[in-house]
Amino acid sequence: MWRNSLSLSSKLTKPNSNPSHLFLLRSSPLQNHHGLLNRSNFTSPESTSTADPTNWAQSGPVVQSFVPHATPSLAASSVLKAKELADVAKHYGRCYWELSKARLSIESHLLNPSMVIFSMLVVATSGTGYILGSGSSIDYLGLCCTCAGTMMVAASANSLNQVFEVKNDAMMNRTKHRPLPSGRMTIPHAVTWASSVGVAGTALLACEANTLAAGLAASNLFLYAFVYTPLKQIHPVNTWVGAIVGAIPPLLGWVAASGQISLNSMVLPAALYFWQLPHFMALAYLCRKDYADGGFKMFSLADASGRRTSLVALRNCLYLLPLGYLAYDWGITSGWFCAESTLLALAISSTAASFYLNRTTKNARRMFHASLLYLPVFMGGLLLHRKSDNEQLMTLENSNQLMETGLEFSENSTPRKNRRPDFVDAQTRPPVAYASLAPFPFLPAPSYVSS
Repeated sequence: MWRNSLSLSSKLTKPNSNPSHLFLLRSSPLQNHHGLLNRSNFTSPESTSTADPTNWAQSGPVVQSFVPHATPSLAASSVLKAKELADVAKHYGRCYWELSKARLSIESHLLNPSMVIFSMLVVATSGTGYILGSGSSIDYLGLCCTCAGTMMVAASANSLNQVFEVKNDAMMNRTKHRPLPSGRMTIPHAVTWASSVGVAGTALLACEANTLAAGLAASNLFLYAFVYTPLKQIHPVNTWVGAIVGAIPPLLGWVAASGQISLNSMVLPAALYFWQLPHFMALAYLCRKDYADGGFKMFSLADASGRRTSLVALRNCLYLLPLGYLAYDWGITSGWFCAESTLLALAISSTAASFYLNRTTKNARRMFHASLLYLPVFMGGLLLHRKSDNEQLMTLENSNQLMETGLEFSENSTPRKNRRPDFVDAQTRPPVAYASLAPFPFLPAPSYVSS
C-alpha cells in the first residue's frame, strides 16, 4: 500500500505526468464542472509557456476566473457610462446656472448668502407685483407661470450680457471664473441657450398671462442686453438705465395679473428704481479696481474722493421716504405700512449719510448690506398690509363722502352776503331751459329742468 502511494506521488512530480489529472486534482469541488471545459477551450500548456505542465496546471484556477467575471464587467462599464453622463449634465447645469447669474459672484469680502438673496429679487419683485395687482383672489397658477417666465427672460438677458462682455470679464477678478472666460463653455453654446430660454419665457408670458406682460418682458430683455450692456463701456449713465431695467419686473407682474398699467402699479417700480442707485453705488465704490481693469465706465471711477457717489446714494435713499405714504394714500395698503416704510427708509438713509460723511470701505459695505435688507422687508410689508378690492372700494367711497361733506360744510359756513346770487345760477342754465315759459307754453319742459 505504501509502495502504491509512493509511486503515485512520484508520478505526480514527474514532468511527463498527465497534466489533465493534476488539473482535476487541483480543481475545487465547486469548480469541477468548469475544469474540463476550460482545459478544452483554451490553449495548451505547450503553446502558452515553455515551463513544465506542473506550473501550467498551477495557473488553472486563474484561467477559470475569466468566465464568471464576464457579466460584471458589462455592468461596470454601464455604471461608468452613467457616471460620465451625470458628470456632463452636472457640468452644463452649473454653467447654465452661472450664465443666468443665479449666483452673482462679487469680491470675496462680500458675503455669499447676500448674493443668493440678491439673485432671487428679480423673480420676487415680479411675484410681488402680481399679488398686488390680483386684488382679492390670486391665481396661483398664473403667479407661478409669471415668475417662471420672468426668470427665463432674466436668464436670457444675463447670458447675453456675459456673451458681450466675455473679454471684459476675463480681466476682472470677480468674473474671470465665469463659464465663458474660463473656457468651460463656448460662445455659440451660450448664445443658443440665451435665445432658446428667452423665446420660451416670452411665449410663456404671452400664453399664460397677456401680451402686454410679454411685451414688457421682451422690451426689458432688449433694453438690458442691447442698451445697458454696451453702455457700460461708453458712459456712466448706464447705472440709471440699469435702474430702469430693474424697475420693470414688478410692473410686469402687476400687468400680468390686472392686464393694465395704473397709478397704483407704480409704487413698487418706483421703490425698485430708487433702491438700485444706492445699492449699485456702494457696489461700484467697493469694486472700483475691478471695474477699471474691465474697462467699464462706472460713475465711481470719475469720482476719486467718492463724494458724488455717496451723494447720489443719499439722495435716492431720501426719495424712498414718501413711498409708504403714497401706498397708503392711494388705498394700496393700510396705515401701518406708512409708518413701517418710513422707518425703513430712514434706516437705509442713515447708512447712506454715514457713507457720505465718512467715505470708507466699511461704510460702503454697510450701506450695501442695508440695501440688501431693505427691499425684502419693503415687499414683505406691502404684502402683509395690502388691501383687497373690497377694502379699496370702501376706502374710495369713504373719501368721496368726506369730500361731499366738506363741500356742504363749506357752503353752509359761507356768509349770506358772500354767496353768489341765485339769479347768477339761473343765468348759467342753457336758453332751452326757458322753453316751457311764456310765450311758448306749448313746448315740453326739458328733463333737466326742476319743477
